[in-house]
Amino acid sequence: MLPEGWRRSTLGEIARITSGGTPDRSEPRYWGGSVPWVTTGEIQFNTITDTAEKITEAGLKNSSAKLFPPGTLLMAMYGQGKTRGQVAKLAIEASTNQACAAILLEDGHDPDFYFQYLSAQYEALRELGNAGTQQNLSAGILKEVSVVVPPRAEQRKVARILSTWDDAVTAMEASHANRALQWQALLAVTLHLPPANPDARLATENGSYPSSVQPGIPSLPATPNGWQRISLGRHLTEVRRPAALVPNDTYRLVTVKRSRGGVELRETLTGREIKTPTQFFVRTGDFLISKRQIVHGACGIVPAGLDGAIVSNEYAVLNSDGQIDLRFLRYLSESRYFQQTCFHSSIGVHVEKMIFKTERWLKWPFNIPPLPVQQRIVEILDTARREMNLISWQIDRLKKEKAALMADLLTGKRRVRVASAEATS
Repeated sequence: MLPEGWRRSTLGEIARITSGGTPDRSEPRYWGGSVPWVTTGEIQFNTITDTAEKITEAGLKNSSAKLFPPGTLLMAMYGQGKTRGQVAKLAIEASTNQACAAILLEDGHDPDFYFQYLSAQYEALRELGNAGTQQNLSAGILKEVSVVVPPRAEQRKVARILSTWDDAVTAMEASHANRALQWQALLAVTLHLPPANPDARLATENGSYPSSVQPGIPSLPATPNGWQRISLGRHLTEVRRPAALVPNDTYRLVTVKRSRGGVELRETLTGREIKTPTQFFVRTGDFLISKRQIVHGACGIVPAGLDGAIVSNEYAVLNSDGQIDLRFLRYLSESRYFQQTCFHSSIGVHVEKMIFKTERWLKWPFNIPPLPVQQRIVEILDTARREMNLISWQIDRLKKEKAALMADLLTGKRRVRVASAEATS
């Protein structure tokens, strides 16, 4: 039941919905002009102030592209990933391609309110896609989308409240991005090695490989004063603790996430359900390498909660003689050199089918500091990592709090007070 003064309508009744177009790519005079041209990849629950591509006035006139005013809402209509159903608001005059729906609200309807409203409907909107091999939205589908229509003053007030949460999230995300850059610099300084930093690499920089793969020739810088250049095999060994599977007993199987995402539980099975009978126990503090995924950075330390779990022989379980802190090795794995040695210690004709050869990798030289220095580096990097994790947690908390607030404000469950001056403005 709607609150007093609210009514229900459809998007097509309160807005004109259309789409854009793409000028002929083979015509140079249509491209590189001054007219902003939005693609669906730029629609990310954001306010658009600029575009990656621009077209000319000739491109605009000689195509189905249209110029839309500031305040126009855009929705991505195509895409099987996250794109379809995402919303943006134009802060500039811009054109779009044909995969973007332009929603031009009639007078009396606040763009900021409906930006928030449609953002909250993201999952529901995605389900409205046409049936078939590729689920798409269309102007016809969007016209039938049910919307609420509060009084204009209430729309504005709700939008202002929710935008303050967006501003807070944006500020926290900017802080996290800055800390991420500082993290990369800190890694380089403490390890004396360039970080892998796959997220910052462009696909073109990595050839045909995914960004998580570091295929370059390993090049080890000069050994810092007080450090030793040694092969890791001097202090690391691969350990095997065979697990004799009992049919009715349950076992925890672990996996290692790509890009140093950590060791985590994959599933819990009985002995008879495990298809690969050759399994090995892992212990807290073991350094675990996925032989099939290490080219993507799949390695990590077994946490206390997974002590006694099992892995197949597709994992290398490494231990130290005490001269290399395995926590230091974990941070060392975030260097480009480490990843490159893993790539060159793997064999296979395709990156997704390469197999890591532990004995080959243990022969590569590394610059290793004395154990107390390793431990100090771990302390420094642990502190920095905790700070980044705290910011991530704060961002998640803000997003959840905003989502809960949206659910109340956009349905009228929680009403806002509108001053008489606001109601008449």
